[in-house]
Amino acid sequence: MKKTIVALMLVSFLAAGYGCANKAQQGAGIGALAGATIGALTFNNKVSGAAIGAGVGLLMGYIIGNEWDKHDEKQVQNALETGKSDVAHSWTNPDTGRSYSATPSAPYVQEDRVYRDVVISENGPDGDKIMAKAYRDSNGEWRIKQ
Repeated sequence: MKKTIVALMLVSFLAAGYGCANKAQQGAGIGALAGATIGALTFNNKVSGAAIGAGVGLLMGYIIGNEWDKHDEKQVQNALETGKSDVAHSWTNPDTGRSYSATPSAPYVQEDRVYRDVVISENGPDGDKIMAKAYRDSNGEWRIKQ
């Protein structure tokens, strides 16, 4: 009974934090949960199996989620660097199949930095829209400032 309650609490915690996390964190949470389940089912010692599985799943999920973030970040960087003002730059993430767009505004100078506002949207009926501010750093790369 205690194991069921703990499992339900863990699932509830992961589900509640899912919307607030980035893709690497989401992948880590899902990977840990899946790894713990597989480990508990395959090892003779259920507790050790769950712990080992959770650790491996956490690491693998984080790595995969982080790569998804990098691909999308690169596309936003490209839109900020080469995109025309108020024109959407669209792409599809090859790992997730989800499509996104980034629409940068005209550049402006503030606090001795070049800035561009950008609207990043997940395309589709339930897509989210994020409004962010980006600036060019000393290395010439665009950084999102929220």
